[in-house]
Amino acid sequence: MILPVIFVALIAVASTIYIVDEREKVLRLWFGEVTAEINEPGLYFKVPMLHEIVKYDDRILALDSTPAEVTPLDDRRLVVDAFARWRISDAKRFRRAVGSGGVNGARPRLERILNANLREVLGSVTSGAILSADRVALMNKIRDQSRAQASSLGVEIVDVRIKRADLPEQNLEATFERMRAEREREAADEIARGKEAAQRVRAQADRTVIETVSEAQKNSDIIRGEADAKRNAIFAEAYGRDAEFFAFYRSLSAYEKALKGSNSTLVISPDSEFFDYLKSAEGR
Repeated sequence: MILPVIFVALIAVASTIYIVDEREKVLRLWFGEVTAEINEPGLYFKVPMLHEIVKYDDRILALDSTPAEVTPLDDRRLVVDAFARWRISDAKRFRRAVGSGGVNGARPRLERILNANLREVLGSVTSGAILSADRVALMNKIRDQSRAQASSLGVEIVDVRIKRADLPEQNLEATFERMRAEREREAADEIARGKEAAQRVRAQADRTVIETVSEAQKNSDIIRGEADAKRNAIFAEAYGRDAEFFAFYRSLSAYEKALKGSNSTLVISPDSEFFDYLKSAEGR
């Protein structure tokens, strides 16, 4: 008889105690009303069948929101995917706000708060600010606004981060086409400027060539004129000294130029003055 009594006693004792883990927040309810909030780990007692023990996770929890479409100031729509880290800061207030739904009941309400602040904050800036280093300040602003609103649920928003901010799928192709057209326009401008610069260089080079050739031609004409003048002066002086010798010299030069080659033929009258010195050479 002793063993059943001991067994029943142990069951009764076990039903009056409960353990609070260091990773938990615990509420003790009396007919649905909160009578105690226990945050310290340890062993505690309750009245069986009358006390209800509700436990909440005291660790930092994750909240992954559904990607939301945001329209910044420059009307370039973006699909923003963000997440938050949160924890229960006030178990009593949390119980009153979400009832028996617990953590799962709080997630939809926190997601609505997060998405509303995402749209409000990101809608007040341009898409360039969202995609730049200014994103950190924007995330902190979203966190602070969400934290203020979530405090009524007994929840503390620890951090908010934007995982990605992309263009909607239907806008990507149009954006790529616009970027491609812009790059092609810039390339065409660069090519046109290059051709213009090449034309200027080519025109300058042609002008330099013409000026150089003209200058060289002028100098050569001057030199040739001076040489011809000197030659004529020499011929005139030679003619003045001995006209017969000058005529003989000119005839020899004419013979040299006319009788070049191995098969030079002249059709000319034998009485021509061209043969005067040849005849005199035969006579002598």
